[in-house]
Amino acid sequence: MRWKDWDLNLKIRLLGEGMINVLFWMFFPFMAIYFAESFGKGTAGTLLILSQVIGVLANVIGGYCADRFGRKRMMLIASAVDGIAFVVFALANSPWYHSPVLTFFCFSALGVSGSLYWPASHAMVADLVEPKHRNEVFAVFYTTVNIAVVVGPILGGIFFFKYRFGLLVAAAVLSLLLTVAISWLIRETVPRSEEASGFPEGKKLPWYRFLLVQLQDYRVILSDRNFMLFILAGILVAQTFMQLDLTVAVYVKEAIPQQTLFSLGDGSIRTGGAEFFGWLLAVNGFLVALFTVIVTRWVNRFPEGRVFIISALLYGVSMWVFGSSTALWVAVAGMVVLTAGELAVVGIQEGFVSKLAPENMRGQYFAAASLRFSIGRAIAPLAIPVTAWVGYGWTFILLGICAFISAWVYQLLFRRLNRVPGESGLPRAQGRDSLKEGVSS
Repeated sequence: MRWKDWDLNLKIRLLGEGMINVLFWMFFPFMAIYFAESFGKGTAGTLLILSQVIGVLANVIGGYCADRFGRKRMMLIASAVDGIAFVVFALANSPWYHSPVLTFFCFSALGVSGSLYWPASHAMVADLVEPKHRNEVFAVFYTTVNIAVVVGPILGGIFFFKYRFGLLVAAAVLSLLLTVAISWLIRETVPRSEEASGFPEGKKLPWYRFLLVQLQDYRVILSDRNFMLFILAGILVAQTFMQLDLTVAVYVKEAIPQQTLFSLGDGSIRTGGAEFFGWLLAVNGFLVALFTVIVTRWVNRFPEGRVFIISALLYGVSMWVFGSSTALWVAVAGMVVLTAGELAVVGIQEGFVSKLAPENMRGQYFAAASLRFSIGRAIAPLAIPVTAWVGYGWTFILLGICAFISAWVYQLLFRRLNRVPGESGLPRAQGRDSLKEGVSS
């Protein structure tokens, strides 16, 4: 699908979200280090888990609201919350006032706003793009995120520790500008009918009825056994790549000393610790930004089940590589293996969810699917205190085992789908029929 054929909504979002993502990745990877230094490892792990639990609850609400109240409205609210949170975040790290506790609340608020934003964002792509082009469009959006992952951590290694206040002020300004752009330039795409919304147009319900209907809709989704296997496998494998800004960040800072990375004649390039962590993330972001679209087009030729299984196995191997040595190039090799696992599925996973989702429940299905990340991220900080109990080596072994179990769950899922192609548990035939197009292993 060529750029000129993209809907204006998508073009504006791609550019605006791209700038926000650069600033986001200038501080986000270093927050585990910040909290560990401010509160200690045990407390930092607990706080990070708490912030993600809050995000899980917001995620459930966000998907429902994206279907009930519209994609644009939820994106607008989330972006405004971002801007306000960044303003307070900046004040809590200003030359006049410093508060790690207030910083934690702002960090949690940003997690909540993200949980409200992304279900609506993904649903809007599904609304506007034909099924045959969705994987490619999702891949382009993911590529922009990883361009930010290349640039952000490198700049963040400088600005987060030396010019944090200015960085957060810039993030606040850009978030508020994106809010204005969404308000003025983005149009609504949610289907507007009684069937799509679940209620007569304009009808107001008391809060308890609203919550009851919401829970009934999610009960339908969660009764889909295949979909639940997909979420379970995603939660397990998330324990690996979610560690990039958690255990891997702390591990690199504490366990990988300054070493020679390159020797150039009489000189050499030495790095290690937090500085090397920024470069390590840049390797991941550079590879994903460079190869996402290419790899997505390539893996589309293979059965989805096989791709998900191989991806999970690669994630598991990457954890074992990370824990095998403190040498710089071993860490780089671990990142390359992890990135290969990421590239394999990044372009097809959202398209797979869109096959499962009936048109009138896309926001909720994308929200439910993202539980594999939000729940995964809620559990992932447990690895930080585990390192204090059993050491980094055993921690990485356990994380690898989680990924291998995930590969087994994916095998169960796609075996079920192959055995009974129409079985899905979905409320509508649309979701069941669309599964038949590409699910095999």
